[in-house]
Amino acid sequence: MTDAIRFLNPAVLASISNLELRAKTTVEGFLNGLHKSPYHGFSVEFSDYRHYYPGDDIRHVDWKVYARSEKYYIKQYEDETNVRCHILLDCSGSMGYGSDGMSKLEYGKTLASALAYFMMGQRDSVGLTTFDHKMRDYLPSKYRRGHLMQILQTLTRTQLGKHTDIMRPISDLAFSLNRKSIIILISDLLADETELVKGFQQLRYKGSDFIVFHVMDNAELTFPFERASDFIDLESEERLMVEPHAIREGYLEEIEKFCAFYRKQCQQNDIDYCLLNTSHSLDEALSAYLTRRSRSF
Repeated sequence: MTDAIRFLNPAVLASISNLELRAKTTVEGFLNGLHKSPYHGFSVEFSDYRHYYPGDDIRHVDWKVYARSEKYYIKQYEDETNVRCHILLDCSGSMGYGSDGMSKLEYGKTLASALAYFMMGQRDSVGLTTFDHKMRDYLPSKYRRGHLMQILQTLTRTQLGKHTDIMRPISDLAFSLNRKSIIILISDLLADETELVKGFQQLRYKGSDFIVFHVMDNAELTFPFERASDFIDLESEERLMVEPHAIREGYLEEIEKFCAFYRKQCQQNDIDYCLLNTSHSLDEALSAYLTRRSRSF
């Protein structure tokens, strides 16, 4: 872990061009942080037992059963081998913002690759959609040799797009779902809020477990600017000269309302919401999220 830990700083992670290495080091970091949790992932509903096989994680051995039978059995969970997960990654222009070494898109790509790496390690199938105002890449959910590398290669070549239309990929995905799945959206959610919530409800109506990772840059959340500056909309290229001291208080109130709106809407629609600050260590954020998620079951 000593070598891996030094890569977990967001700015250093951004310097690693190999996305597979980024995913591996991130996963190693947040798995290490999960040691206090009785659950290690998304599959948490107990289903049955199976015989232990060499290579299985001994943490899942039921030692009470062993004490009675002197045989090793592994606890299986309802979704251990048949969960279908689909990751939606926003690559619109606003995701290109980064105030300190790692843009929201690079943070999102690292998160998506880590989740894919982690879930396929649990024998779950994973798919990927990248989008801006339209779908850019689509890989269906699969669990087979080589599929993880295909996901990582797709993420590696993902580039910034144009304006955002999250509704289109959400609607397309909701239409194509024919069984319960885990849907993970990674986005800054800078879109029409009312329409976006309708899209959320559409996916939940299909019975899927829905997780929203709201990725925001630290400067967007704290507004640390001091000098009068020319602010540029990364999607429309509209410019606005701003005196930070004059608008800071109002801006911070609005950004809090913005995040609170999505937090409340997700709560009301039984959707997991997780706000991620790109200046924070991704492995620690994921460890905290997964531990919190396990306690909700």
